Amino acid sequence: MSRNLRYLILLSILAFVAVNEAVLKLRSISWERPLQVHIYAVSGDSRPASEAYVDSLTTAQFKPIETFLNAEAKRYGLPFEAIKVEFHGRLESHPPQPPSGHKILENIWWSLSFRAWAWQRGWTSDNDDGDVELFVSYYDIATTTSLRHSVGLRGGLIGIINAFAEKSYRGSNHVVILHELMHTLGATDKYDEANMPRYPEGFAEPFLKPLYPQRKAEIMGGRIPLSPLDAKMPEKLAEVVIGRFTAIEINWPSDAL
Repeated sequence: MSRNLRYLILLSILAFVAVNEAVLKLRSISWERPLQVHIYAVSGDSRPASEAYVDSLTTAQFKPIETFLNAEAKRYGLPFEAIKVEFHGRLESHPPQPPSGHKILENIWWSLSFRAWAWQRGWTSDNDDGDVELFVSYYDIATTTSLRHSVGLRGGLIGIINAFAEKSYRGSNHVVILHELMHTLGATDKYDEANMPRYPEGFAEPFLKPLYPQRKAEIMGGRIPLSPLDAKMPEKLAEVVIGRFTAIEINWPSDAL
């Protein structure tokens, strides 16, 4: 097969994916009804601690995400609950992890592979598909001190989240899950290359005086700014808000504030 033909096939696939996801995105953020968010768990390292943690998970343990996002939606004037979160158990198959580098073709290939994996899983499953499907891979803190990057595919309505298999990290895991969920709905990152929240869109309280220290993190800003050069990760959803810029991106009625 010639190189030009391979590129043509790849471009055709990308065009199809782009059109399909544009339709899905418009449907998902029309907010005509609550979005069904399905969460699946994977033992990322197959260690006993991770296995036991995944087996202990229930829908109730993910309800804080639903409660938080619905409260924020109400604050912005949405007249009904925005999402309904359900835990649909563990998976034995692992979603493909995103590449560690920034090569464009590698990332394109991974995103297509992830979509194909999610589509095949849904096709062979007896469960109904959710509007958004999130796959959380859990890792034992005894052997994993840092996690690979989590990714929510903008418009794809699927995401892979890497998390710690430890009860004390549940709050910070929830923050990461919510961040990637917002990505699937079209929200963009609001931090710079140094992982510092950008002003004003990445600040929870951009008009606070004095500006620092901020009291909470904007969900897409990622961190709580303490000074122009220092910020900390939120440890629970109570330390996070959905800012106006993010609300506009996901089509919430932000003029209500």
